Amino acid sequence: MPSPAAPRPNRQSRNLQVGEWGEQLVCQWLTQQQWHILDRRWHCRWGEIDIIARSNPPLPGQDSNTRLAFVEVKTRRAQNWDADGLLAITPQKQQKLWKTAQLYLKKHPELAELFCQFDVALVQCNLNSNSPSKTVHVQDDLQVTTVEINQPIHVRGYQFMLLDYIESAFTL
Repeated sequence: MPSPAAPRPNRQSRNLQVGEWGEQLVCQWLTQQQWHILDRRWHCRWGEIDIIARSNPPLPGQDSNTRLAFVEVKTRRAQNWDADGLLAITPQKQQKLWKTAQLYLKKHPELAELFCQFDVALVQCNLNSNSPSKTVHVQDDLQVTTVEINQPIHVRGYQFMLLDYIESAFTL
């Protein structure tokens, strides 16, 4: 007698997994840009910040500001309704991110003097039926992949693409 088929993940859990992969893609890109990832999915009563990263100390002759980036990642399918996630960064969402960042800095006072910015990363994800599913973890896939803006990456039957990384996307 054949064994029963494994339950299919529901849409919400699949979207969460795809969102995590989008965040991992952005982490890999930031690391390639010489940023150090401090935290991922940091949350408190006000909300969650997807990625918190610190720029590496500058080399002699470069801008002397070490920066702290609070990054909101929006992973969307092509032909979405909200400009690839950009329209989801409403004034209310910005306020929640601001309050969450303030609480993060209270818990990490050693970072409070750094120049802080709120960045937005827009990632596109599409099911790629022509690509066989990979059996390795997505982190392994991305660690050996160079991530470039507008260059597709195939992971586990999906095609991901970092569409844009907007530094200092908003200020409060």
